[in-house]
Amino acid sequence: MQVECAPPPQLLPSALQVAPEHIYARVFARMRPQAPLPSVHVQFRRYANANAQIRLDQGILMVRMADTLASAPEVVLEALAEILLAKLFRQPVPAACNQRYRSYLNQREVRRSLTLVRQIRGRKRVLHPRGQYFNIEEMFVELNFRYFNGLLAQPILGWSVQTSRTLLGHYDVSHNAIVLNRKLDQANAPRLAVEYVLFHEMLHLRHPAEHTGARRRVHTKEFKAAEKQFDRLLEAQALLRQIG
Repeated sequence: MQVECAPPPQLLPSALQVAPEHIYARVFARMRPQAPLPSVHVQFRRYANANAQIRLDQGILMVRMADTLASAPEVVLEALAEILLAKLFRQPVPAACNQRYRSYLNQREVRRSLTLVRQIRGRKRVLHPRGQYFNIEEMFVELNFRYFNGLLAQPILGWSVQTSRTLLGHYDVSHNAIVLNRKLDQANAPRLAVEYVLFHEMLHLRHPAEHTGARRRVHTKEFKAAEKQFDRLLEAQALLRQIG
């Protein structure tokens, strides 16, 4: 059954905003009209990201969310409640609720606030850029002059602490850090493949993500066009598929 997102409730003055416990109770009653209403407990935690979790156990609905969401409008908190409860009951997440919540997180001031919180609270644990087989720092300098005329400011560079099956590298905008999967620092890893992964992450420095409404576009048209300038691109991509 497709669940519809409830229309935004009437906005009240900030001093009279509905308590989050009442919001979750209201949404629960709407989604489970025949079920007994549980006791609702909402806790705001000092998370480094806009995280939120929900759990129902022995008649208690426990919600934990980042304190950065404490000042969010009631319509946003209700949308988040719809999302979390839909996942809890294994129902489709209402598209309108997801749109409403993502649009709020993508607002410029909210993104700026979340970035600052991640910088203050989050820790970026990386290994030294000089790995056992490849030196990311030296590789960055070479690629910078080859493709960017040496104009890219060097961010934090390092190998990941843990290996990942799916993520070969990432650029963390909050900490201005490029991290490559230590899985690539192997004797049998082709240098061309490692260079391509690093080049891809360097492009995120040159072509930041674009935000429009609830949509976040990481690989823009400019990004994709610039990526095609990488020498032996198809060969590098084929090597990465072999690495998995």
